[in-house]
Amino acid sequence: MEEALWAYRTTYRTLTQATPYSLVYGVEAVLPLERQIPSLRLAIQEGLIDEENARLHLEELESLNKKRLEAQQSLECYQARLSRSFNKRVRLRSFQVGDQVLMVKRPIITSRRSGGKFSAKWDGPYIVQEVYSSGAYKIVDSEGLWIGPINGKFMKGYYP
Repeated sequence: MEEALWAYRTTYRTLTQATPYSLVYGVEAVLPLERQIPSLRLAIQEGLIDEENARLHLEELESLNKKRLEAQQSLECYQARLSRSFNKRVRLRSFQVGDQVLMVKRPIITSRRSGGKFSAKWDGPYIVQEVYSSGAYKIVDSEGLWIGPINGKFMKGYYP
């Protein structure tokens, strides 16, 4: 388990442009291999006197906030790109009072449907009776029984 956590924390993330370890501690982790085969980074750190080592750690801590801010900005840019990509494919459904609509049968996924995969997935038609500001609708069936509020994403227009 520890090895999996170590691998996760020391793996570079494209999204944040850093490793999770470096975002927490401000420096990259010293890998076990670097202990066996001395690296330039370890040689420099071991050759420093205490005051220089303390100054180096202080500089690393001061740069940590900048590094975290850059990671946050990278994350926000990534989320904006994902949002734009998703919104290109979304079709907004808006209905007016009096429109005829169909509603998704609930539950959407059932273990065994009576008609199998060829059974209808939509119920209706219903008539929109009220439109709420949050994208929800109150609908009534042909007998006047009201259903709702129901989110517009579970409805589609009905054109006889």
